Amino acid sequence: MILKGNRRGGAKDLALHLMKDENDHVRVHELRGFVAGDLLGALNETYAISKGTRCQKFMYSLSVNPPPGQTASTAAIVEAIEKAEKVLKLSGQPRAIVFHEKNGRRHAHAVWSLIDAAAMKAVRLRNDRTALQPLTRELFVRHGWKVPDGLLDRENRDPRSFTLKEYHQARKHGRDPRTARSAIQTAWAVSDSKPAFEAALEERGMKLAKGDRADLVCVDMFGEVYSLPKVLGLRIKDVRERIGSERDNPDAFRSVDEAKAQTAALMLSTLGRLKGEIEESKDRKTEEFERRKADLVHRQRLERQSLDRRQEERLAEEARTRQSRFRTGLKGLWDALRGHSRRTRTLNEDEALDALRRDREERDSLVERHLEQRRHVDLFRMQLRREFTHERSRIERDIGTYRDMRRGYSRDGPEL
Repeated sequence: MILKGNRRGGAKDLALHLMKDENDHVRVHELRGFVAGDLLGALNETYAISKGTRCQKFMYSLSVNPPPGQTASTAAIVEAIEKAEKVLKLSGQPRAIVFHEKNGRRHAHAVWSLIDAAAMKAVRLRNDRTALQPLTRELFVRHGWKVPDGLLDRENRDPRSFTLKEYHQARKHGRDPRTARSAIQTAWAVSDSKPAFEAALEERGMKLAKGDRADLVCVDMFGEVYSLPKVLGLRIKDVRERIGSERDNPDAFRSVDEAKAQTAALMLSTLGRLKGEIEESKDRKTEEFERRKADLVHRQRLERQSLDRRQEERLAEEARTRQSRFRTGLKGLWDALRGHSRRTRTLNEDEALDALRRDREERDSLVERHLEQRRHVDLFRMQLRREFTHERSRIERDIGTYRDMRRGYSRDGPEL
């Protein structure tokens, strides 16, 4: 089903639009949670309740369309609406469902009230289009319809082309069943035969295999096993009709252990490349650190030289000023006899001592600032060291896991 929804106001306009006689047939299938018994009255009821809040767009309207050339039963369309309601977290909200038929096509519209009447506030609805896309893709797969390119999940990539960031993202989300389910459904939707399905799975880092109980399974890049009929929501008979049966041709399907071993061999090659990229990145960032450190040391040395030069010039100027306080000749003799020269000498000595303390404090302040700058640079180095140690240990741990996975098969079969 193609699901398209939006928030809106205008209860009367929406009701009149949904009941237009330009359609060949219009039928109100359901009015749930309303006092009114007709669509216009129900939506106006929602409008009246919304006046007790500040919500302007108090309804959510969803169209449910089978793709061109396809039809869906009433039960299938209502089921899609029920699933959408859960995804949108609108369960229990008043709802109207209207079916339209026109030009040989049948589709439906569902309208929910977005006002929580008990709390008298609007229901929060965020990223509805993003939330509905996986459901749209799931419905296409379940009905066996070709999935439009715009609905294909592009996030599940071939691990062989992973960057380090992409590998970490895949590792973070890889054991989420929803991620694997989406990848398998997308591969199934774009395939019409076993070779095409296997190729589509390979592009998403997965492999087709035969399970222990005559089941067909998929093995993901982390060695997790998923039942194909269960993920697709199909009968095993329907799956075998497209890709064949392991009973008819046992050699055409690898075992789960073999699939894991092949996956391990592929991932060991990928992880070896990523480990090399980590080392290259470490060398590159270490060079950057050394350059930053050298630049900082050079700048600090220039600042200290400048400070030394300024202090020396100031001390010389202050010394000349203090010396000029002593008079010469008879005046100087008179100053000595009356004790003025002694007081001037004491003053000069005190000022010179204060000047030395001032210069020392000024220099200490500069040194402290330089030490703080250097600590920031060293912090960058420690962060680099922790980052690369952590990344390297994770990669090496994963390499060990994949080696164990590969050895688990080689004990009973050929070494890959």
